[in-house]
Amino acid sequence: MKIYTYDNSFEGLLTAVFECYRRKDFPVDICSRMGEQRYLFVESIDIDTDPKKAERVWKGIQSKLSGKNKQLLFYAFLSEEQGIEMKIYRFLRRLFSGHLNLETDYGDSDVLYLTQTAQKVKKEAMRMLQFVRFQRTKDGLFFCGIEPRYDVIPLILDHYKKRFTDQLWLIYDLQRNYGIYYDRDKVEEVEISKKQFNTYNGQVKEASLDQGEDFYQKLWRSYFKHVSIEERKNLRLQRQHMPRRFWRYLPEKQQSN
Repeated sequence: MKIYTYDNSFEGLLTAVFECYRRKDFPVDICSRMGEQRYLFVESIDIDTDPKKAERVWKGIQSKLSGKNKQLLFYAFLSEEQGIEMKIYRFLRRLFSGHLNLETDYGDSDVLYLTQTAQKVKKEAMRMLQFVRFQRTKDGLFFCGIEPRYDVIPLILDHYKKRFTDQLWLIYDLQRNYGIYYDRDKVEEVEISKKQFNTYNGQVKEASLDQGEDFYQKLWRSYFKHVSIEERKNLRLQRQHMPRRFWRYLPEKQQSN
């Protein structure tokens, strides 16, 4: 029995799939080399990411999936669910074998799972677009700390790049400890070791905030309070549209000083 390990990137997974075909292997698992070791007495093969091999697999996927599902496997991968790699691998074996109507074969547990998981990831990405709140720092950077259920930063990147083309901004995933920084020209992935923000709610430390930022946050909280009609408050409906797990990141849900 064999397991394939990779670097936890989507390119790395596609490279592992390429190697499975090249070596004519069907491993019992494909998993991140950074994950917990779950097997004893198996041969472990570590696969180095190769962009060219990954690109060949990706082009093959794109040529066989319909337009609405071309990103299906990438979205599902971003869920980080345990065992997602083998579900993707089994899906690809059926896809590349020429299985007809695979995308709608919901009697296949892998197809159903990947489709449902991809939808959950896309929904979480939409919520990040709704609930991101930037804070302006003294050096003119707009910062936002988030903690999404899935690794959706790659899915919201283009939106903010197009919307805030003339500003410096950084969106940071507090749980996964990485972020995307835009310098008005290009986007790069960053990891912050010395954090000038609260790792629980993403709030920038007061000493690092722009002079007017606290004023504007208080103004926003005041506006939110006064446009709310107490007699019509429906907490159940509010939680449905604004899940409670996001409240700690929203200035309008913080207590005014």
